[in-house]
Amino acid sequence: MKTTARCERRRRSGARGFTLIELLVAIAILAVIAVLSWRGLDQIIRGRTTITNAMEDERVFAQLFDQMRIDARQAASDDESGQAAISVSGATLQIVRRMSLPGTAPRLQVVRYQVSNGRVIRYASPPLSNVGQLRRALRGSEGEGWNAVPLMAGVSSISARLYVPKIGWTTQMNDVQSAITEADNNLKVPQLGSAPLPRSVTGLEVSIGAGSLARPVGRIFLVGE
Repeated sequence: MKTTARCERRRRSGARGFTLIELLVAIAILAVIAVLSWRGLDQIIRGRTTITNAMEDERVFAQLFDQMRIDARQAASDDESGQAAISVSGATLQIVRRMSLPGTAPRLQVVRYQVSNGRVIRYASPPLSNVGQLRRALRGSEGEGWNAVPLMAGVSSISARLYVPKIGWTTQMNDVQSAITEADNNLKVPQLGSAPLPRSVTGLEVSIGAGSLARPVGRIFLVGE
């Protein structure tokens, strides 16, 4: 019995708890692990958010530029529009395009791209069936019957350049008008009288600026192709 009691006292005297220093060290290690884990998780969340936003921006840009590509491809000739089918005035891009409706003859439509309150808006006139309607649409603003579709938000600017053969890229409508005048004069030459009137503008370059972009994003489109 005495031997058993002595062994029990030895076991009790050998058993002890953690000291305060050991607890503080353990807490410090756990805190460091927690901070490192939080930073890693935060970086993953931020990275996923950045990728999601970039994909959304890319989708919106793709939709905007795809619509511009369609409008440029369906641009009417200068003969049909009675002036330059594609024109630039300040921050407004205007395109006179052909459109076909089921069961009706092909008609023309005036399309304008403008920035309003940080949004790129595509204004489209109703189908135009005669020269008088076309002239009123070209001279007037976006009134009754026009369709306005917001295409992209967060935009600070939109700019465009036109490619005029023999001149190159330009933002001056005088260059476009000079090309139209030259083509009209060529029709008076007997050898060229039967040739179709060439387009004054064969290329369109559009640049979109936004606060979230380090530099403007641009695309180049063929006109009437």
